[in-house]
Amino acid sequence: MVARVHNIPYLGDKMSEEIIMSKAMTLNVRVSGALGEFVASNIGGDGAYENVSEYVRDLIRRDKERAEAEQFERLKAELTAAFAAPESAYEFLDAETVIARNARH
Repeated sequence: MVARVHNIPYLGDKMSEEIIMSKAMTLNVRVSGALGEFVASNIGGDGAYENVSEYVRDLIRRDKERAEAEQFERLKAELTAAFAAPESAYEFLDAETVIARNARH
């Protein structure tokens, strides 16, 4: 089975839509054997999707959501650890020090 997926922008949020709509992408994917049969079983009257493009867009959206959720969990863990640190672990920094430090990076 060869799946041809044309112009599959992610439409999850306005910013992504604006960026990707101007950079539409065409994907050509060759799927054979058990994977091809699996895709075919998810398309049409017996499947959850009307066509391969719809299926692939949904898979990409789900993968993007998964990656964003993982990133959020990492950030949440870092913030939890930072806020759990004792007051003595912090040092006072004025704005000039922060600006100078950031300029070096």
